[in-house]
Amino acid sequence: MTENTSHRIMIVAGEASGDLHGAGLVREALRLDPTLSFFGIGGPRMREAGVETLVDSSEMAVVGIVEVLAHIGVISRAFMTLRRVIASNPPDLLILIDYPDFNMLLARVARHHGVKVLYYISPQVWAWRTGRVKTIGRLVDRMAVVFPFEVPFYERAGVPVSFVGHPLADRVRPTMGRDEALASFGLDPGRRVVGLFPGSRRGEIAKLFPVILESAQLLRERYPGIQFILPLASSLTDGDIAPQLEASGLDVTVARDRVYDVMQVCDAIVTVSGTVTLEIALMGVPMVIIYKVSPLTYQVGKRLIRVDHIGICNIVAGARVVPELIQDEASADRIAAEIGRYLDDSAYAEKTRAGLAMVKEKLGTGGCSERVAGIILEMLGKQV
Repeated sequence: MTENTSHRIMIVAGEASGDLHGAGLVREALRLDPTLSFFGIGGPRMREAGVETLVDSSEMAVVGIVEVLAHIGVISRAFMTLRRVIASNPPDLLILIDYPDFNMLLARVARHHGVKVLYYISPQVWAWRTGRVKTIGRLVDRMAVVFPFEVPFYERAGVPVSFVGHPLADRVRPTMGRDEALASFGLDPGRRVVGLFPGSRRGEIAKLFPVILESAQLLRERYPGIQFILPLASSLTDGDIAPQLEASGLDVTVARDRVYDVMQVCDAIVTVSGTVTLEIALMGVPMVIIYKVSPLTYQVGKRLIRVDHIGICNIVAGARVVPELIQDEASADRIAAEIGRYLDDSAYAEKTRAGLAMVKEKLGTGGCSERVAGIILEMLGKQV
């Protein structure tokens, strides 16, 4: 370093994914400059990386209107805590990670007190509430975005923006070879393997797991030697899936952790929508994405959301690389038929893998945290 002055950095990650990405960023920044000091909102990973957490992110990670209202006191107290800190002892830089509604309010406070703001992992302005770009332009000094298609949204609004690659490009790696992974899961390498990915939330399990299991039953009838594997999310217990699994009569290998090892042993995967589709894409495994919400939520969403696809991997590709079965389309028959097409048509499966390889290429070759850490030092006037 050419300058040894210590700088205080407030960092805010209100969800588990933000805690994960924030931890990687903090580690890289401290590697480049050990004199930096980080504090703010985060979880166990960020604490382990060296962040002094004034508020634990687990208290902030809520989904849905009812849940937000139930936690409004906790969220308000967290905001007031950070606002007092910014007002009384302004940090040298505020780093915001996703969590848009809370973070945009905090950015307003930072702007009022002359604190520079770096926003890492953009709100989904490309999907809905596109007018937020103008607000971001007024309140944020620099955007570090993880999808290449996000850059034009900010450039058009005159917001300084950098595509830094996606943090998952550094993280999505199996721990062993495919043959070794098959053996570790007790799976026969001579038989096909289909992954069942029902999600990480109990609401997803209740709504989507039954139809996933029904499709698996149909696949078992059509392909008698087929094997099934299910990665159980850390947010779930065996009890969350056991009753439905037992009732299905299916022989399903349930794996904890090691989700990338699970992905690499699969010939095809049926999955809920979400970030997991990006992880599967980075592993290059053909998949079928299913999406089902209440009719009211779906109709409201259709009017608000401005993207053509549900799966993030398809959004990145700008085309339907893998099939999406939405609402009534997400039936057991349709799911089984789409998975069966991968199993029966090797040319189709290979074409899908080529499309997923294109998605992987668009997300960059890794080094995301290092690039964002470089932006931090640049904004602090430091040089590596």
